[in-house]
This record gives sequence, structure tokens and C-alpha cells, in this order.
Amino acid sequence: MIYIFDLDDTLYDERQYVESGLAAVASFVEKTWNVDKRSGFQQLVTLLDRNGRGRIFNDYLAHHGIAVNKRNVRACVSAYRLHQPTLTLPDNHLTLLESLPKPLYLVTDGNKVVQSKKVEALNIAHYFKRVFVTHRFGVQHAKPSTYCFEKIRQAEQCQWYEMVYIGDNPAKDFVNLNTLGMPTVRVLTGVHKKAPAKPGFDAKFTIQNLDELPALGL
Repeated sequence: MIYIFDLDDTLYDERQYVESGLAAVASFVEKTWNVDKRSGFQQLVTLLDRNGRGRIFNDYLAHHGIAVNKRNVRACVSAYRLHQPTLTLPDNHLTLLESLPKPLYLVTDGNKVVQSKKVEALNIAHYFKRVFVTHRFGVQHAKPSTYCFEKIRQAEQCQWYEMVYIGDNPAKDFVNLNTLGMPTVRVLTGVHKKAPAKPGFDAKFTIQNLDELPALGL
């Protein structure tokens, strides 16, 4: 069996990255507009928890009387996306990656610069034969597209049932892979752990955490 992993909220808690990025934005705003970065970071976290990520930088700038225009918002977005994050992979996840039969693959959606920085910060690239950031191939090949999975299947010259994908988001991670007969595993971690799945969208197997993966006997 060839194991393929999602990244965010599957292998590590993405909240780490979000807070690391918000700290970078708070530092940028302090240097640019002299707003204290310590209290600023706490304000950004509060905005995140209250309203989500959608307008967080707009609201933060407005709160401090800073012009909310495209230039300033984009500068905050750039500070967030281009920062070098500090991330940690749980020890038990490292042990799992070391113990699973090789090759392993990683398939993750998102901004190609951001996702590459995450992989670098986690120091996990060497565990995988190849890391697929779907956006490198065009946003149309992001999940639920099976484009990157087909590349893996062709590279390994295997059948769909000989690969398994482990992810966390039932809105996109599993639906098209299910129809191809590929085993799918949903790990109930991260922001989607309580998300209901539409018919056919959930994984074939569900586990509470990655420690339960070997017991599935895939």
C-alpha cells in the first residue's frame, strides 16, 4: 500500500502556522505604523476567533485608524504569506512517517510559496518521495481533482486500490478518490473535525488521530 498524506490539520495543527503568520503581520504593522506588536498579535487572534480569516487584516487596520486600502491590506497578506514560520510536527507523527512502508507521498492544496515554507519549517520533505503542492499545476487541479493522485499512480505503476489518502477535510479530500476505488482515511483533527459530510464525500475509514492508522491494516 502506498500512503499519501494531506498536510494541514492532518500531519500538524495548522493553527500553528496561522498564529505564526499573525505574529509576522503584527511585527510588520509595528514597523510600518508603530502599533505595538504584542498587543497587536492578541488583537489579531481575537479577530480570528471571532470572525475567521476573511477580513481580519481589514478589521485590524481599521481598528488602529490605518487606511484600509488594497495596498495596505495586500502588504499584510504578503507579510503573512512570505514569513518563515515556526512549526512543530508531533513526535508520534514523526515516528509514524519513519515506520510506514515507503514510498510515501504528500498532496496539499494552497499557495505554492506558503505550502513549501510549511514543509521546509516542519523538515519533513525527506520522508516523501515527492511533495505535490496542487496549485503548482494550476488551481483547477486542487482537490477534489485527482490530477496529482493520477501522477502518483502512473509513477508507481499501481492500481487505485493500492494507494490510500489520509486527510481531514470531507468537503474535498475524499469524494473523487472514493469513486475510483481508492481507500480514504479521515482523521478527526483540526478545524474540520466536526464538519458533517455530504453523501459520498466522507472517507471510507475514520480515525480519531494518526496513531490509529496502522490498526486499520491497510
